[in-house]
Amino acid sequence: MENMVVFFDIPVKDLNRAKSFYETVLKIELHEMTGPDGNPRAFFPTAPGVASGCLVQAPIYPVNKPGVVLYLNGGKDLSEPLGRVVAAGGKVTMENTSIGEYGRIARFVDTEGNEIAFHSPNL
Repeated sequence: MENMVVFFDIPVKDLNRAKSFYETVLKIELHEMTGPDGNPRAFFPTAPGVASGCLVQAPIYPVNKPGVVLYLNGGKDLSEPLGRVVAAGGKVTMENTSIGEYGRIARFVDTEGNEIAFHSPNL
């Protein structure tokens, strides 16, 4: 089985401040770039086959709803697991959406109120 956790976003209000914090605490260097949605990000180091993530300063994360967004492996076709969310008691919050060369994502709220995302790479 492939890794279930494929990516994570840590929402931040101030990217520079958060980048400095994580670089200092973890003694690492984060790589800044603009994401496919146009929002600034700072990526954690990674290696092939290892889940990674980034700090992201984006309006999709309301100020009153901070937290980590975990991206689960949604397989080759996100419509399959996304189609089961509502029947299982959840709510779709972002339909199957292209992120360009990086694949597709979709987001949902689980039965406990956690917002989780699916990711599928371009194949």
